[in-house]
Amino acid sequence: MSRSKALGYYITSRLLLAPLQLITIVTIVFLLLRATPGDPVDAILGGRAPEAAKQALREQLNLNLPLPLQYLEYVKSLLSFDLGKSISSSGQPVWDIIWQYFPATAELAVFAISISLLIGISVGVFAASRPGTSLDLSGRLFGIITYALPMFWAGMMLQLVFAVGLEWFPFGTRFPASLATPDRITGLYTIDSLLQGNLTQFFTAVQYLILPSFTLGLLLSGIFERIVRVNLKQTMQADYVEAARARGIPERKILISHALKNALIPVITVLGLTFASLLGGAVLTEVTFSWPGLANRLFESIAERDYPTVQGIMVFFGAIVVGASILIDILNAYVDPRIRY
Repeated sequence: MSRSKALGYYITSRLLLAPLQLITIVTIVFLLLRATPGDPVDAILGGRAPEAAKQALREQLNLNLPLPLQYLEYVKSLLSFDLGKSISSSGQPVWDIIWQYFPATAELAVFAISISLLIGISVGVFAASRPGTSLDLSGRLFGIITYALPMFWAGMMLQLVFAVGLEWFPFGTRFPASLATPDRITGLYTIDSLLQGNLTQFFTAVQYLILPSFTLGLLLSGIFERIVRVNLKQTMQADYVEAARARGIPERKILISHALKNALIPVITVLGLTFASLLGGAVLTEVTFSWPGLANRLFESIAERDYPTVQGIMVFFGAIVVGASILIDILNAYVDPRIRY
């Protein structure tokens, strides 16, 4: 079978698996919400609410139906792309909530993943270029520490040092109340301000982004550092690298032009796996920094037992993770001919 046909078969198989992955996510979220102790109706309306109001809410949420019928009704709604209406937001469609809050999460995620790649790859390359030295040991410690640090603790410490103590960065919101936000085009303040040519808004948006995105990116960078360091050290011992040394090619050129290119291939795979961690870390980061994103809205909805909003946001996040996973797998298969389909 030719490589193009094999790649097409692989892409088709991954796309066919996507619905199964999504339905698994939907089922797990549905069951976990209903396995949570306590009556969600009492949590939303309070124990002293009239019985008629409670019954009406149960019917609205289909909680008056047996569990299998509740599940079928929910899946039926999803098939028509209906995520329901929020209870805690006075019947606001969940799609509107996603449209309102997701740009803040997306902007934070893009900056964070960029920072994590920059730091992780740089530290990994420097550590691998000096095997067995203190620089190698420092890189190893960096990867372990950043991977192990709790997100909420690191966020609070960085806020105390850089926002409260040194007053270098603002915190507690996404944009100051004293300055008008950019007119919405994409919902990303940095992009919208640039499109409108307002550099004041752009630098303000970046200033508010630096601390939360650096926190999230720093703690995720340890994953990339460990992958790059280990793979680069192995690659530097490969036969073609030894052949390049025998031809008198400078060590730095071997590292950058020969070894690093192949050592970065596993980073593509890890990038897809890290995307799920990124969304999970975004929840803690947004809550810690009071960042008004979709992950923070999810946290609030869980506390309010807002079933439709929680389910809708989780399905949306799940679809993003599944889509990113498929994209990364296809890209990885395309750039690495050693992968078998």
